[in-house]
Amino acid sequence: MSALNEWDSFYVILGSAAGALIGLQFVVMTLVAERPTPGAAEAGRSFGTPTVVHLSASLLLSMLVRVPWPDVADAFRATGAVGVCGLIYMAITAFRMFTQHIYRPDLEDMTFHIALPGTAYGLLVLATAIDSTRLELALFSVGSAALLLLFVGIHNAWDAVAYHVYIQRTKQTDKS
Repeated sequence: MSALNEWDSFYVILGSAAGALIGLQFVVMTLVAERPTPGAAEAGRSFGTPTVVHLSASLLLSMLVRVPWPDVADAFRATGAVGVCGLIYMAITAFRMFTQHIYRPDLEDMTFHIALPGTAYGLLVLATAIDSTRLELALFSVGSAALLLLFVGIHNAWDAVAYHVYIQRTKQTDKS
């Protein structure tokens, strides 16, 4: 388990950041809820909820890697399960994203809401497959996936806030 101990600071910082950002997402959602727009719930399931899920997955990975597992392979099985669940969730998210009618996704949306999170969850599944053959590569795969999910969450949270501030508020002001 000493291989995981070397990652302690990384996961403490990553998990703390993810936890703080999840809290901020709740604050933002509370503020956005004060000015609801038509179809906001539909778009929220497609764009807002996945952001919290990715940040939560990053936090969960940080915690799973710090569990005192009897064998490092157990840690990889746990992170692999997160990866499989994440890939399933990404399929659901893609379906919701393309069937909602409030906003038309562009290339940036497809990149940050489907491709990058899907890559992160795929890395977790890959890390499970290579855990015993190349431990260092597997550890870097899990760390990369967790970090990618954190940065995707940051980007998507900022994108959502910017959309509500610069697009929705402008539309509401123009109607007044």
